[in-house]
Amino acid sequence: MPMSHHIPEAAPTPVALGPRPRILVIKLASLGDLLLATPALRALRRRYPTARLDLLTTAAAAPLLADSALLDHVYPLGLDLQRGRPPHGMLGQALRTLAAGRAAHYDAVLLLHHLTLPAGRLKHRALVRALSPRLVAGLDNGHGGWLDLRVPDRGFGARHEAQYALAVAGAVDAQLPRGERGLQLGDCGWDVLQAVAAPRHAPSTVALHPGGGTYSVARRWPPARFVELARALHASEGIHARIIAGPGEEPLARQLLAELGDPDWATLCAPATPRELAAALARCALFAGNDSFPMHLAAAAGVPVVAVFGPSNAGAWAPYAPADPSRALVLRRGDLPCSPCIYRGHALGTPAGCPARPCLTELPAEPVIAAARRLLQRAEQTAAAPVG
Repeated sequence: MPMSHHIPEAAPTPVALGPRPRILVIKLASLGDLLLATPALRALRRRYPTARLDLLTTAAAAPLLADSALLDHVYPLGLDLQRGRPPHGMLGQALRTLAAGRAAHYDAVLLLHHLTLPAGRLKHRALVRALSPRLVAGLDNGHGGWLDLRVPDRGFGARHEAQYALAVAGAVDAQLPRGERGLQLGDCGWDVLQAVAAPRHAPSTVALHPGGGTYSVARRWPPARFVELARALHASEGIHARIIAGPGEEPLARQLLAELGDPDWATLCAPATPRELAAALARCALFAGNDSFPMHLAAAAGVPVVAVFGPSNAGAWAPYAPADPSRALVLRRGDLPCSPCIYRGHALGTPAGCPARPCLTELPAEPVIAAARRLLQRAEQTAAAPVG
């Protein structure tokens, strides 16, 4: 892919925006990707407590932060900047949204996107131009010469996506202490959800998510492996399995329950909203599942996570727990030169994966079971430790 110029060698010198700046963050993303941007939003609000801080995101992701105290306004945009003609009626709505954004006279726009595809680059640049801010900060992979503050983009996985977002916030002098850079459910404007203390010797509840969201079903570990995982943890740890189903994933969850024999120690959990899902996950001792929004939400809830990765880039989208990385374990095959094949380097890669998908089909259950047992036993030892 030809570059328009060299990628910056270093981060730009931070620019302070003044005491009451008007800031717009652009993150046209899925729920999971938007959740990963919340530490950057928290950094901006901490640095500029009296700022007008707004967010432009997708209509599908906007409800995640509709109640967030970090933001003054959330603009939902019903356009996919990576695709062509929008559905009927969405263009007019998008134009009204952009007109409102331009009328806000933003001092700074922070673009939390990689400039990967040619069409996306053109549309992101046109979007920012339509907003006419005083200053634009964003990631530069060699195609961001039009940005005022160019944060080096070394490619997908060179840094975690949450860290890339924090770096863009850092370009306008907004940072977080090292121990506060993780995900927090409070950033969504929800009450702090604490795990309900189980009676002594009661079985732990483990959330199992065999789905992988709507972006790519190629991210799913075979359901038979989840059956092995559930049976093994029930046999050795006596766990109760909560089978998580996202939108459209109920048939898959019911298939898993049927293969388990519909035991009384396994139940289906299909929350209607992200907040309900967070509440369900916060009451679990462990989450085990594929790369997905529920995986990131479990990390935000402080739940230990065992994440199975195949085609997708764990360097970019692993469960983000920087304060305690040992409670978020990634299981993947590291011996395949083709893995990851989704979002690799500066390219989109192959979202559908390959037909064989050996990165997942040949990943056995044993290492995942072992990782889950380690985290469950660690949680039990922490709970049993004397306080003080």
